[in-house]
Amino acid sequence: MVSDRPVPPSQGARVTLALDAATYEGSVAVIRAGVVVAERTVAMRGETEERLMPAVLAALADAGSSVRDVERVVCGEGPGSFTSLRIAGAIAKGIAFGNVIPLFAVSSLALVVAGASGLSAGTHLAVLDAMRGERFIAPFGRAADGTLAVLGPACRVTAEEAAKVALGGDAIAIGPLESTRAAPHARGVAPLLEAIIRSGAVSIDAWEPAYGRLAEAQVKWEAAHGRPLQA
Repeated sequence: MVSDRPVPPSQGARVTLALDAATYEGSVAVIRAGVVVAERTVAMRGETEERLMPAVLAALADAGSSVRDVERVVCGEGPGSFTSLRIAGAIAKGIAFGNVIPLFAVSSLALVVAGASGLSAGTHLAVLDAMRGERFIAPFGRAADGTLAVLGPACRVTAEEAAKVALGGDAIAIGPLESTRAAPHARGVAPLLEAIIRSGAVSIDAWEPAYGRLAEAQVKWEAAHGRPLQA
């Protein structure tokens, strides 16, 4: 009798696969023994074909590994772009399910700060575009070894309020639209990996990205119909 249950991967050079696509740029990192051994970055918008999964396979190949060598998957959970987050989430779930391995989620705002190359230690305000003149923000303290301390909750504010929060908290604003430019990057999972694992795996069946706001299509539907859209 042939079982349709996924077969666990063979024991080899085990790696953690990290991916994020909270913005119009997607990233992949392969982490072995706490060190990033391969990474890729691809455009998520304006393309005629899906590029994140090919980037996953290419990064694994660069690391001398395959999908079957992945022992855990860590996915940036947002907030951010609906379409890009859904693509990353689907890939992460598919690999975790197929390999019978745990799936972990991490804030994409944290990956802005943790994934930035050459960023000094100190207080940083991660900022991502929330559209409609708003920003997603979250404050972090970054240590010299790249680990982060969460200094406050993530929230959605106006662009003006985001600037005031950064100035008022004596923090450096960092993000794709800030003077200190950085997008969330999967390489940021490496210094955070122990904390991510301690936080526990998510349910592969139930987990969904934290988009941070309603989709534009849903906003327009509810405005036209004068009532909330039922799931």
